[in-house]
This record gives sequence, structure tokens and C-alpha cells, in this order.
Amino acid sequence: MAEKKLAGQSALVTGASSGIGEGVALALGEAGANVVVNYNSNADAANIVVEKIKAFGSNAIAIQVDVSKEEAVQAMFKQMFEEFGTIDILVNNAGLQKDAKFDEMTLEQWQMVIDINLTGQFLCAREAIREFLRRGPVPERSLATGKIICVSSVHELIPWAGHVNYASSKGAIKMLMQSLAQEYGDRKIRVNSICPGAIQTPINRAAWETPQALNSLMSLIPYNRIGQPSDIGKLAVFLASDDSDYITGTSTFIDGGMTVFEGFATGG
Repeated sequence: MAEKKLAGQSALVTGASSGIGEGVALALGEAGANVVVNYNSNADAANIVVEKIKAFGSNAIAIQVDVSKEEAVQAMFKQMFEEFGTIDILVNNAGLQKDAKFDEMTLEQWQMVIDINLTGQFLCAREAIREFLRRGPVPERSLATGKIICVSSVHELIPWAGHVNYASSKGAIKMLMQSLAQEYGDRKIRVNSICPGAIQTPINRAAWETPQALNSLMSLIPYNRIGQPSDIGKLAVFLASDDSDYITGTSTFIDGGMTVFEGFATGG
């Protein structure tokens, strides 16, 4: 049985009905946190995640919200506080891709990705920080007053042709995260980013679902395996726990070595 490092704490994970968000929500629940499973459209999938978390002995609820909508986000936090009293951990995970060649990209494709991936993180982080400041520290639960984990990407570092809107949103998340860590560090609010590489989730199915695609992907990953949502979940538990109390303002890449640019091993 997993150690209950987050016992008594309450977490909100956005985009938690599948993929990385699901992996993180399950890991936090297994570590003892009560979890809000935010989702955009798939209620059945979100409720399955809730039941899995409850099976660990933690509490969980599912809340449907488009994180790019200010009033909806505020209502989600109000519902969370009514259910769990407060928030200790925010995992800003919700994100999507709307890929296109840049010269063919529409304003709608650009705006949707920025609205969900970046503005959604702003809105959720703002509500969490307001609550952290209102409530103040609770030393018996955590050394930090509050923890925010931004789910970014290796593409906050690696440019990505054909995905300019996505890469731009992730680069901006890096500065959002670091600026918040700088602004609120003296209030013992820790803000960090997780930067996944290739993770086996529905959003990138085309990259791994055939042997040919998976083999091609491995040419980018020195460690020679695709990541799993549970890999991200374990890192999220660490960053949300007191084990990482001196870590803030940091991007942690979890990518099997993708950011060492394996293509240059035999070239360059």
C-alpha cells in the first residue's frame, strides 16, 4: 500500500478524466488526498476515476467545468470548498492541441489552445492562491501554505513546427510558473512545473499505436520506452509532498531523455 504522504489534504486536478490528468488524480488519491476530478465532457470517465480514488480510501468528486471560463472556474472552487473545506494542491493539467501549419492556422485554432492551456492555468492558479492567502499555513498538514503544479511539456524547451499554438502556450506556462513562485514564495506557496515528453495517452495516439510509429518515436527517446501516466503521477505526489519542500520555481522534465536531443548522438 502506498504511503499516505498527502493524508488530510485536498487536491484539484484539471482535465483529470483521462491520460496524464487521470494518472495524477489516482496517484494523489492513493497518497491520501481528497481529489476533485475536473473534466470537460466525459462524465462517465470522470466518475470512474472518482470510484477508483474512493477505493483507495480517499474522497473524490467530479466537477464539469471549461477551465477557460472565469465564472465556471470560480464556481468549481466554491463547490470544492463546500465539499472539502479548502484546497492544498492544484494540478493545472487541462490542455489540448489544435495542430496546423502556421501559415494555415486559424485564429480560432490559436485562441482555443491559448484559452485552455494558458488562460485556464491562470484562472485556476489565481483562485487557488486567493484561498492559500485567505487560509494561511496549516503546519500539521503541510510545510507549504499551498502547492501548485503546472503541467507543461518538453515543448516549453523544444520548438515544435506544426504545433506553434501548443508550443507557445507551454513556453508561456514556464514564465507563469516561475513568476508565481517568485511572487508568492515568501508566503510559502510553492509553484513548479512537470514537463512530460512522450506519454502513452489518447492525445498522442498516432505517435504510438502502430509498431512503426512507436519505433520512430523511440529515435527521440534515449531511454527507449514511452512514458505512462503513472510516471507523471509519482512525480506529482513528490512535488505535492513535504519531500520537495525546498523545490519551487522549477521545471522537472520527465521524458526518458528526450531533451538531450538523441538525434545528435550520431550527428551534429
